[in-house]
Amino acid sequence: MNIDYVEAFEIIPRSITSLVVLFFITKLMGKKQVSELSLFDYVIGISIGNFTAEMVMNFDYQYINGIVAIVSFGLVSYLVSVITLKSIKLRRFIIGVPTVIIEDGKINLEALKSTKLDINDLLEECRSMGYFDITQISYAILEVNGKISVLPKSDYQVPNLTDLKIKKEKAYLSINVIIDGKVMEENLSNTNKDITWLKQELKKQGYTNFNNILLATITNGNLAVFKKNHEEPKKVLE
Repeated sequence: MNIDYVEAFEIIPRSITSLVVLFFITKLMGKKQVSELSLFDYVIGISIGNFTAEMVMNFDYQYINGIVAIVSFGLVSYLVSVITLKSIKLRRFIIGVPTVIIEDGKINLEALKSTKLDINDLLEECRSMGYFDITQISYAILEVNGKISVLPKSDYQVPNLTDLKIKKEKAYLSINVIIDGKVMEENLSNTNKDITWLKQELKKQGYTNFNNILLATITNGNLAVFKKNHEEPKKVLE
């Protein structure tokens, strides 16, 4: 098989140009394109991806056509964003509206059918949010981005500090200092700790090296360690 190296290397500038165009178009379209997508955003993203692939790989394809297509779709997405900010009716038609899946503790079968969601999908989403017992849920709403939001029953709602009348304390970020056995030296330095302190703290918890540590974090000066677990995963029956 003969390899056309000239054509292969021509892909490099085409790829870089496509990347630059995509970057600026994505900036124009806003951060929602890199977060959870609505159906409309998903269609726009897929279409732009196809145009980009065609621009880079198809040498019979006029390059400027792909750029015009990407810019056109980007402008349409931007205009739709502006329009839907001003018109509730168009927003509902183009972006969609949330659907109530569980109402007052009861699963709405018709809502499941209309959203093409089966009971296993619902249970999976609930488990991912920590609700392994679906009877704890009062309301579940399928958002336009495909995610499910849950309101637990009052008996299972987490009380806040105001409810408990507890004095508020400052919240601190957790800093990752070891990931998969590797020390994140810059992160460790940002916590005003050094490698000597880290080794001493690990030794107190029974760790003599970093190799069997999956994750270690520092929160407000306290070290939390998660070791690598090689146990076989357990399957949950449907």
